Amino acid sequence: MSAADLHALTGAYATHALDADESAEFERHLAGCPACSQETAEFAATLARLGAAQAVLPPPALKTRVMAALPTLRQEAPHVVAPPGRRRGRLARGWPKLALAACLALAVGAGAVAVRQNQRAGQARARAAALQQQQDRLAALLAAPDARSATGHAAGGSGVGTLVWSNSRGQAGFLASGMPAPTEGSTYQLWFDDSGTMRPAGLLPTGGGVLLLTGPLDGARGIGVTVEPAGGSAHPTTAPVMLLSFS
Repeated sequence: MSAADLHALTGAYATHALDADESAEFERHLAGCPACSQETAEFAATLARLGAAQAVLPPPALKTRVMAALPTLRQEAPHVVAPPGRRRGRLARGWPKLALAACLALAVGAGAVAVRQNQRAGQARARAAALQQQQDRLAALLAAPDARSATGHAAGGSGVGTLVWSNSRGQAGFLASGMPAPTEGSTYQLWFDDSGTMRPAGLLPTGGGVLLLTGPLDGARGIGVTVEPAGGSAHPTTAPVMLLSFS
């Protein structure tokens, strides 16, 4: 393998896309190539942020709500067997019907709860699948032979953005970490910078995360991030909070 080939394997090595022989050869090259060492470390940091973006912590109030609900939950009543030979009254004779009605009511209520839970679970699975698809596609972008990355801080120093792109694939991806949540009714929108003309490139998921930019590179010289109304805008309406260059 030539030196030029080895220089192009930084992304593939960081994503563990090389076989054992290729990894060993690249590691020997890595020991004497500071440029590849730095680029490999940047890709590894980007992948670590990908994992952090997927992790979701339960809200702190969840434990409080669970503990507060415990005193209100009644234990199941003990089962009492009627003494032998005891005369059954009207209530006793009507018990099977009451029990059936109670079971039907419980079944209807449980069914409604199950439907709601199933809907929520389906929505959660859809969001997880979409996020996983974004991460898989960005990982493939990182493994491209000509993949490059750039990192910058949001205005005011709050939040970090990492831009990954490949000219051969004509694609770019963006990973946000630690950016403050936009105000209610607004969102972060990304833009391709076409020599001063801003072209829409997608909306960042709520709370940050991973975004494979929509649209091809088409010679764009960089990207910008602005805060826009929910749903996005056709053109930027605020000053960029972050600018990153394809360089």
